[in-house]
Amino acid sequence: MKNIVALVIVALVFGGGGFYGGMTYQKSQTPSFEAQREQFRAMFGQGAGGQNGRERFFSQGQGRPFAGDIIEKDDTSITIKLQDGSTKIIMLSKNTQIHKSATGSKDDLKKGERVMVIGTENSDGSVAASNVQIGRFGRPQ
Repeated sequence: MKNIVALVIVALVFGGGGFYGGMTYQKSQTPSFEAQREQFRAMFGQGAGGQNGRERFFSQGQGRPFAGDIIEKDDTSITIKLQDGSTKIIMLSKNTQIHKSATGSKDDLKKGERVMVIGTENSDGSVAASNVQIGRFGRPQ
């Protein structure tokens, strides 16, 4: 009888120790909820220094989106009228991708077309476009 009790105690000690060790190891391998929340906030919420996370997200990639109707066009730029009535000059380069339902070209950019532009805003307020989408984007015409 003493052997059985001793065996049960040893099994409980080793089992409990193994369980505790496994839980500790797993905790170190999986990011905590708090760490995941901070990562989400850093990408899409309010981050350190008061900078909006969405602005950081777009500025790290291809830039910030702008959408509006083309009101002027030349070989190197288009001017779009934004929803608020203001305008943005969009600078086009040989690296600017222009898309329609298929890949487009600068010739597809016409006055009156609705576009969404992703690019980096320059100090003078113009935008260096990295991507131009042509279309209505789910809004009524």
